Amino acid sequence: MTAWPEISALVAAAPYPVEVLPADLERSAACLAALEITERSWLGAVVANTGGLVVDHGWLRVFGGGHDALPDVAAGLGPGHLAIAHDVLGGQFAARPGARPTVHYFGPDRLAWDDLEVGYGDWLEAMLTGSATEFYADLRWPGWEAEVAGVALDEGISLLPPPWTREGKDLAAVSRKPIPIAELISVHHDVAQQLGF
Repeated sequence: MTAWPEISALVAAAPYPVEVLPADLERSAACLAALEITERSWLGAVVANTGGLVVDHGWLRVFGGGHDALPDVAAGLGPGHLAIAHDVLGGQFAARPGARPTVHYFGPDRLAWDDLEVGYGDWLEAMLTGSATEFYADLRWPGWEAEVAGVALDEGISLLPPPWTREGKDLAAVSRKPIPIAELISVHHDVAQQLGF
């Protein structure tokens, strides 16, 4: 039994575009084995059936079994966390273990990890049913859809001044340019460490 039909139905009914990147069966199988999970779980179903999910014009990139422009979920397996997605501004989502494993978010506006207090399945369901609109309300600007849709999946949008500064709060007025997503994420973490956030 797989959870994929349930997820696939949510993808089809999503209030914004969701692209299912094709799965590479060999990579997906290796990822499932590394994570020691099956398709019965929502995470396992996404890994087995997709290279990843591109949500809301490319704003959110959910990791699956791996794609040329997106890492697979097992690649984000680190001590105490599992990277499950990133967004176009370099924000990161990770599943963290605990009595009840929950999803945490490291945002470019706070440069800190926040516990969203939901598991992977509830988080993904929320993102596929419209919650991204409210979740990102303070991090969007007029016309963001077309701008984000033109950014490659291995890139993100660098904002100057950054959104964690007082001057960077009005995202319509900041300078925005695409840079490699790995570089953008690295900059966020380096700044957070330097500032002691």
